[in-house]
Amino acid sequence: MSKTTNKFSPEVRERVVRLILDNVGQHGTRWQAIMSISAKIGCVPQALKDWVKKVEVDSCKRPGVSSEMAERMKVLERENRERRQANEILRKASAYFAMAELDRRSK
Repeated sequence: MSKTTNKFSPEVRERVVRLILDNVGQHGTRWQAIMSISAKIGCVPQALKDWVKKVEVDSCKRPGVSSEMAERMKVLERENRERRQANEILRKASAYFAMAELDRRSK
């Protein structure tokens, strides 16, 4: 389970981001639109700003690592960590059995 709770569903987030991007002209700046909408839905403005940024990165309008790529990297890092642990176990086991074999031959 994640450390944070997701109070808003992905559909709501998508609608809020679209609302922010559509209402920038009415509020003057994006931050003013975020402040206005965040007060209406009961969310902190920084969260809305992060949602907008994530949508822009995912749609290649802003540089950064997309959500899909970040998730893929996370999976690969987990697999790497598991393989390193397995390799360490195998290395120790082979060293143990090699020592046991040497001890058996000398007797």
